[in-house]
Amino acid sequence: MSAQVEGPAPGAARGAAAKQRILDAAAEAFMRRGFDATTIDDIADQLGATKGLVYYHFRSKFDLFLAVYAEAMRRVRGRVEPHAGTGGAGRERLTAMSVAHLLNLMTDLAYHHTVHQGVRAQDSADLRVRQRDALIALNELRQDYEDMFRRVIDAGVADGSLRAVDPRLAARVLLSSLNGVDLWYRRIDGQPLAELEALAQAVAGLMIDGLARSPA
Repeated sequence: MSAQVEGPAPGAARGAAAKQRILDAAAEAFMRRGFDATTIDDIADQLGATKGLVYYHFRSKFDLFLAVYAEAMRRVRGRVEPHAGTGGAGRERLTAMSVAHLLNLMTDLAYHHTVHQGVRAQDSADLRVRQRDALIALNELRQDYEDMFRRVIDAGVADGSLRAVDPRLAARVLLSSLNGVDLWYRRIDGQPLAELEALAQAVAGLMIDGLARSPA
């Protein structure tokens, strides 16, 4: 008789689902109001629950902010990283990574905004040492994410699919340009995924064409 693999206990599954709902609500609140102006009451209102539920899962607003930041990095990395290690020329991989990054931005816009707030908050004098250290660790994850783009650009320069550029500078400029989409992109309820993919392909194409090797 084969052993049966049991799934998570119902209580654990409910707890994980509640925690995810809190993260989603907090990300939306942080995007709309900014971290400083957002209160736990705002997050509870966004969630449609009491703030007691929020405090049951998170000690403080800042701990919740860190959890949203960490979830944002987990999501974007999970979406983009598979394209970095596939076969093909550097330009091909870089394009796929850029499209995946944009799709993450457009589908997880609130989480994207939270990461940007975390980068800026690192320089705040109001943070405690524990808080600053946690932000530094998360921003190091963001830097490692940027380095993934740098390595693919470096490979593209080496294989001739991208023109000779400074890979680190190119990665920063590319990601800054991709992230700038949040200045004008607005979510439309019920927008088909195919439309998002077409937009991501168009924007990524404009960005990557600037790095492409010119024909001889």
